[in-house]
Amino acid sequence: MFHTPKSLFRALAIAEAVSWTLLIGGLILRATQDWALAVTIGGAIHGFVFLAYGATSILVAVNQRWSPGPTLVAVVSAVVPYTTIPVEKWLERSGRLDGPWRLEAGEDPREKRPLDRLVRWSLNRPWVLGALIAGSVIALYVVLLILGPPGGRDH
Repeated sequence: MFHTPKSLFRALAIAEAVSWTLLIGGLILRATQDWALAVTIGGAIHGFVFLAYGATSILVAVNQRWSPGPTLVAVVSAVVPYTTIPVEKWLERSGRLDGPWRLEAGEDPREKRPLDRLVRWSLNRPWVLGALIAGSVIALYVVLLILGPPGGRDH
């Protein structure tokens, strides 16, 4: 399904935009229909997808060997509604999403770095990688839920 970094990144960029729609729709329903549950549902989905997009951006950035600039742009694009899609298009046009997953060590000396070895190891075990990313996103999500929403809780 996600045989390339491009296909995974594109799917999460679109999912992040859709999750913004759910959150904004929830905010509108709360304001117009006094339906606070809509924000809870939209916010929960958006929060989870937001974190998954950030993790995916970092994974793809390491695999594709992006410099810090494009990596930061990709991660931060999730903060502004619907920005992940034009960023994905920019990364595609600039060739930063081209190429396969790096599953084997090549001649490049960077292949020997611990981070590259870890990424290669995890990419060769997609179920383990998926479980690690999902577990990390869920753990961070739970911590953020415990801390509460930005600006404090409504009383």
